[in-house]
Amino acid sequence: MGEENMRKRKGETNRESDEQSIQSKESKTMNLQKEVGLISGICIIVGTVIGSGIFISPKSVLANVGAVGPCLVIWAACGVLSTLGALCFAELGTMITKSGGEYPYLMEAFGPIPAYLFSWTSLLVTKPSSFAIICLSFAEYASAPFYPGCDPPVVVIKCLAAAAIVIITTVNSLSVKLGSYVQNVFTAAKMIIVMIIIVSGIVLLAKGKTENFKNSFNDAKISAGSISLAFYNGLWAYDGWNQLNYITEELKNPYRNLPLSIIIGIPLVSVCYVLINISYFTIMTSTELLQSQAVAVTFGDRVLYPASWIVPLFVAFSTIGAANGTCFTAGRLVYVAGREGHMLKVLSYISVKRFTPAPAIIFYGAIAIIYIIPGDINTLINYFSFAVWIFYALTVFALIVMRFTRKELKRPIKIPIIIPVLVTIVSILLVLAPIISEPEWAYLYCVLFILGGFIFYVLFIHFKFNWAQKISGPITMYLQMLLEVVPPEKVPE
Repeated sequence: MGEENMRKRKGETNRESDEQSIQSKESKTMNLQKEVGLISGICIIVGTVIGSGIFISPKSVLANVGAVGPCLVIWAACGVLSTLGALCFAELGTMITKSGGEYPYLMEAFGPIPAYLFSWTSLLVTKPSSFAIICLSFAEYASAPFYPGCDPPVVVIKCLAAAAIVIITTVNSLSVKLGSYVQNVFTAAKMIIVMIIIVSGIVLLAKGKTENFKNSFNDAKISAGSISLAFYNGLWAYDGWNQLNYITEELKNPYRNLPLSIIIGIPLVSVCYVLINISYFTIMTSTELLQSQAVAVTFGDRVLYPASWIVPLFVAFSTIGAANGTCFTAGRLVYVAGREGHMLKVLSYISVKRFTPAPAIIFYGAIAIIYIIPGDINTLINYFSFAVWIFYALTVFALIVMRFTRKELKRPIKIPIIIPVLVTIVSILLVLAPIISEPEWAYLYCVLFILGGFIFYVLFIHFKFNWAQKISGPITMYLQMLLEVVPPEKVPE
């Protein structure tokens, strides 16, 4: 009798624990989970902004202004503009706490068409192409030690870049925590190389290496066109300051952590960029810097020898960290666009087991791999990068518009109206600068591509042709079963 009672009690205990585990699973709603804290938020901003640019091509700013003094001023001014832009996005992000970056803000302010054109341009060109270029930069640095004295074969670089995209896509599809943990590790690694370069520069300055800073404004090429293009190149290195707005729904306490991450992260990057450039000029003249293929490697060879191998290793870490941050955030744009019906519905589905937007991330990775196949897409990115500033201008202008049209929205952060006005004006100037300075047909093709999205919007979103629904229905069903994903629950307003 005693044994039977024990067995009964055991059975009841097991049933209770099973019920509790089921209830805990049910309590996790089928939406993206809030798993990104303040430290991870700062790491995403710093880790995405500091990629390959500051280590490889700061010479593009110097080439446009021609002297050390204006070059450092431009880098500092780019940091100020990025901080002001990020403050505008902080107000937008705490006012409209939805993932997807510019997309939900354009949707709220101007309706579905501008939002669709943004997602069309971002998903098919700007985001995956920049992801591909970052991975190609990683592949070049990672493969260089195995081919001393010559350039690595193109096939090796492309295969390694494709492998990096597959690994990063897999990591971010498996777990939000794993993706943010990887981001934290690589951000720590890149901050090590940043500190090595900065400390080396300070030591060299203390030893009296200041000759390159004498008469630093002599021979400067100061004109509206040159300054605009220098800003253009500098801001490209700062691009990524809005990345946290893509994952607002996954931030713990977004009203606190979003603005704090921005206020800490962007100025930190700005200070690092200026100090790194000062360090470069302690050891290289303007001419030497312009002739260098990879400025950070040249710096390492002159200052850190025989430990100069540290630089390409940590630059590889830096680029892979930036690629991971880009994938982590941009996958959410695909997810939100799918949720709003502006992309295939399956792209808005969430993994049952992992609570990640796996289909969106896989789609993003697949498009990025396609961009690796062509020979050289750096030129393509340069032509399309001005499209990014079209949408930055439009998004910040949306903030101004909603101050008057959506007064009922709660604004935990409210910045002075002069800041978004200033950012909008500068963004418009940045869009017009390359067209006025160096007009090319490619800019027209870019504008036509953006407007071409309107045709797809009318055909597939506005009219919703039946034959398109008949084709996409079975595809969605099979992909849903294959990837074990389900539609997200409605986000409470």
